[in-house]
Amino acid sequence: MRSHKCGELNTQHLGQSVALCGWVHRRRDHGGVIFIDLRDRAGLVQVVFDPDAPESFSIAESVRSEYVLRIEGIVRDRPEGTHNPNMTTGKIEVLAKSIEVLNESETPPFPIESEIEVNEEMRLRFRYIDLRRTEMQHKMKVRRDVTRNLRQFLDDKEFFEIETPYLTKATPEGARDYIVPSRTHQNAFFALPQSPQLYKQLLMIAGMERYYQVVRCFRDEDLRADRQPEFTQLDIETSFMNEQEIMAIMEQMIRRLFKDIIDVDLADPFPVMSYSEAMRRFGSDRPDLRIPLELVDIAEEMREVDFKVFSGPANDPHGRVVAMRLPEGGELSRKEIDDLTKFVGIYGAKGLAYIKVNDLAAGVEGLQSPIVKFAPDEVWAKVMAKAGAQNGDLIFFGADKADVVNEAMGALRVKLGLDRGLLEGDWKPVWVIDFPMFAWDEKAQRYTAIHHPFTAPSCSIEELKADPSHALSRAYDLVLNGTEVGGGSIRINRTDMQQIVFAILGIGHDEAREKFGFLLDALKYGAPPHGGIAFGLDRLVMLMTGAHSIRDVIAFPKTQSAACPLFNAPAFVSEEQLKELGIKLRKPAGKDEKQE
Repeated sequence: MRSHKCGELNTQHLGQSVALCGWVHRRRDHGGVIFIDLRDRAGLVQVVFDPDAPESFSIAESVRSEYVLRIEGIVRDRPEGTHNPNMTTGKIEVLAKSIEVLNESETPPFPIESEIEVNEEMRLRFRYIDLRRTEMQHKMKVRRDVTRNLRQFLDDKEFFEIETPYLTKATPEGARDYIVPSRTHQNAFFALPQSPQLYKQLLMIAGMERYYQVVRCFRDEDLRADRQPEFTQLDIETSFMNEQEIMAIMEQMIRRLFKDIIDVDLADPFPVMSYSEAMRRFGSDRPDLRIPLELVDIAEEMREVDFKVFSGPANDPHGRVVAMRLPEGGELSRKEIDDLTKFVGIYGAKGLAYIKVNDLAAGVEGLQSPIVKFAPDEVWAKVMAKAGAQNGDLIFFGADKADVVNEAMGALRVKLGLDRGLLEGDWKPVWVIDFPMFAWDEKAQRYTAIHHPFTAPSCSIEELKADPSHALSRAYDLVLNGTEVGGGSIRINRTDMQQIVFAILGIGHDEAREKFGFLLDALKYGAPPHGGIAFGLDRLVMLMTGAHSIRDVIAFPKTQSAACPLFNAPAFVSEEQLKELGIKLRKPAGKDEKQE
C-alpha cells in the first residue's frame, strides 16, 4: 500500500513518486492551498494539495484530524524560507497527486499532540489513542530497543532463553499471589508467578548453566508509581559463578545497554556499598548518589541532654538521632519548613527539628532555633562540626526509632536534593551488598526473609543457627539514581542449609515438604553452586526515557487501583462459569448482613 514511511523522507528522495499511508496529524488551509501533516510511526511529513487537482483537493477539504489516508505524490523541496528545523522531514514536502480515505475518525477524546494535561484515567481508557502520541511511540521504541539489546548481549554470552510456566504453585515471595481456579481439578488453584525463582533454580540443577527470560510476573500488592500488578523483568540465573563474577557480567551488560540506547557512559566499575553503610549515610538501601546530602549520627552527643525528644532515642538501642546539613538552606521560609514537616509526617516522623546557622563564630548566639536552649553550647559546637555546618546552612534533625528516622530523613534527603537542584551528575549506579538475611516481624513475632527464603547466607550453618539476627546474605541489588533496577543473590544449593533457613522463618518440616518438597528433593541430586538476578525492565525503560511512572512505558498498564479502564477489568463472571469451576461467591470482607 505504501512505498515509503512518512518520517523517513528526505532530500535524497527529491523528484521521486511516493505512496504514503498514515493519520492526519494536522490540516491547514492557506490561501487556497491545503496542507496536511501526515503521521505514521516513523514521523511526520507535510503534504500539499493544489486546487489545480480539483478531485484530490475536494477530498482533502473534507478530511479531519485522525482520518487514515493513502496519498500518492512527488517529493519536492520546500519553498525558500519555509524549512522547518523541528521536523526531520522539514526540508521537503510531498505534492499530492491522489488521495484515498482509508477510514474516517470521530473527534478524539483528547488532542494527540498538545501541552494540555490529560487525566491519566482518560489516557488509559483510550490507550489506543494515547499511544499515537509521538512521546509514547518513542517510549515504545526505546522499550523495543532495550529488550533487543539485552537479548543480544545474553545470547552472545551463551545464555539460553527458556520459558517457564505461568500456571504454577503459590510460593512466599513477599506479596499476595493472584490465584487461578482449576476446572479440571475442582477446589484446587494455580497461582500466577511472582517470579520464576524456583523454576530457574531447577534449570540450574538440570545443567542449563546459563538461563535468561524476558518474563511477565504478577503480584497482588498495593501499587506505587514504580509498581504494577503485572510487570516485566529480565530474569537471569547462572551456575559456577560467585557474586563478584555475576555482578561483573551484569555491569558489562548494563553499561553496553546505556551506551547503545541513550549514548550514556556509566561508571566503570560501578561502586559497591554495604547495606549498613547505605542506611547509615543515606537512610535507604536504594541511595541516590547524585544527591550530596548525608545523614550524620549524633546520638553520642545527645545522650545526656535534657531534651527528651533527642535523648530518648539516643539511649534507645533501637533508636537513632541524626543531623543533615542543607547548604544555604537558611533561605527557606517558615512555610517551606512547615511543608517539609508535613512531608516527613507521611513517613511516621512526629516533627522536624531544625537549626538555622546564621553565624558560627558567634557560637550558640549565631544559631537560630527553638531547640538550641535544650542543650549546652559545647554540644551544639560538636554537632555543628560533625554536620560540617557553614554560615547560611540549615541543619535538619531526625530522632525516633531507627526505621522511622531512616524512612523520614531518607525521603527528606531525596526531596531536598531534587527540589533544590543539588544533583551532582546525571547517572549514579551503585551495588548494595551484605544485606541482613532476616528481619524481625514484631507483630508476628518471627523472622521474615529480606529477599526470599532461597538466598544463601554468607556464614556457616552453625553460625546461622547460633545468631540468625546478625547473619548477612550473599545478596546484591543494583541501584540507579535511587531506584532499584535489579536484585539478586547466590542461592542455597544444599538441602541441610535450606531446611535450616525454612526453620528460622517458621516454616516447619511438614509445611516445607508440602510447599517445597520438589526443591528439597532436587537439591539432593548434585545441585551446583548457582545464583542470579532479575532486572525490572519497566523501571529501566522508565529511567532511560525520563518517564515519571512505569505506566508510561507499558503499552496497556493498570491504574493505581489495579484496574483496566480500557477493558473495564476486573469484571464479574457468570453463574454458569462459577458453577463449572465449583466456586460459590461470598459477601466481600467488611460488608454487614444488611448490605447483602
